[in-house]
Amino acid sequence: MNLTVGLVGLGALFLLLVLRVPVAIAMIVVSFAGVWFMFGLQPAIGIIANTPHEFIASWTLSAVPMFLLMGFVAYHGGLTTGLFDAAKIGLRKVPGGLGVAAIVACSGFASVSGSSLATAASLGRIAIPEMVKAGYRPSFATGALAAGGTIGALIPPSILMIIYGVFAETSVTRVFVAGISVGLLTALSYIIVILLIATFRKDIVPSQPIGVETLKGRDVFRSVWPLLALIGLVFGGLFSGQFTATEAGAIGAAGAIVLVAITGKLSWTVFRQSVLETLSTCASLFIIGVGAVMLTRFLGLSGVAGLISSAVAGFELGYFELMLIIVLIYLVLGMFMEPFGAMLVTLPVLLPVLNAQNIDLIFFGVFLVKLLEIGMITPPLGMNVFVIRNVAGKYASLTDVFKGVTMFLVADLVLIAILILFPGIALFLPNLMR
Repeated sequence: MNLTVGLVGLGALFLLLVLRVPVAIAMIVVSFAGVWFMFGLQPAIGIIANTPHEFIASWTLSAVPMFLLMGFVAYHGGLTTGLFDAAKIGLRKVPGGLGVAAIVACSGFASVSGSSLATAASLGRIAIPEMVKAGYRPSFATGALAAGGTIGALIPPSILMIIYGVFAETSVTRVFVAGISVGLLTALSYIIVILLIATFRKDIVPSQPIGVETLKGRDVFRSVWPLLALIGLVFGGLFSGQFTATEAGAIGAAGAIVLVAITGKLSWTVFRQSVLETLSTCASLFIIGVGAVMLTRFLGLSGVAGLISSAVAGFELGYFELMLIIVLIYLVLGMFMEPFGAMLVTLPVLLPVLNAQNIDLIFFGVFLVKLLEIGMITPPLGMNVFVIRNVAGKYASLTDVFKGVTMFLVADLVLIAILILFPGIALFLPNLMR
């Protein structure tokens, strides 16, 4: 062990990140150089040669491309196009119904997407023009969709949760189940914000009923039943124990292809575009994962991981103090890093601390994803905000969108506090599986 090399390596890593070096490259370079310095060139080459196969060949990780393929096929094949219309019909008499319908539609899209960016972009294109036309203040309409997009990574299947489950060596299925509670609570908190604004600030959110005269219930149902069938297939089999999260991904991808074919919208263009986007996304995710595995090994070999765990134990931090520190760390990281990078840079350091403090890793998984998704709507680099700005550029500026997410950020922070105080909320559904 060489603590000096480990600490210098951590410093170098954060310096590279500040200099905007890609997260994967920064972790790989620091880990390779650190092992080389401590043990020589051959062990360093051995780690960089063996780690990619050891990580990517994981059976659990095969769920990532399958769930991504399911989401891309469902989107490009048109299975998600009727979500917003269906929500509008069901919520037509609710104050602020269009905004509430947008959040409900985001939740539905999340159940086949796993990506907050895809959720925000897809629903933003559909919902924002209608909301602005109906009298919603553009900044609020865009802010609501930016925030609603974060539900995409909370309600399973969530790619972040799969990666977390692999690194934390815990059940992905149980993390998925815990994510349902937190995802639905997030959607509920956003709906409450919209209802309150619709009640007390009619200049921002109009409270009149939604006009759905042009929508026919039969046509809307015909457009959404394939998506409902796909959700029922994946979730029903997953949570009844008929198949694992990994198998659910493969079944979901096959089911999406079959359902798109049944609706007559499957074409070579749809299939090719879905596969290419799946491959591109997997490549970017997996190279970050390889870098994180190498960093974990480097920190373990240098003794830094053990040092940090001992230091935390020496400070005798209680549960609330530790969770407050973790919240602050991720809120700051979320301002400057994308979620996968922030998670995989910090997990090698945090996991030993969590184990030493006996914090349930299932709870922490969904808690972490929630924190990471808050970073998607915080300035200056809230990625969902930039996506919504690009989707609805003529309606609001970047500053307007950031202003629009303010109330939703407050709701998120309240939910974070509730989860810290009552972690059993996230663990209720997983505990029913025992």
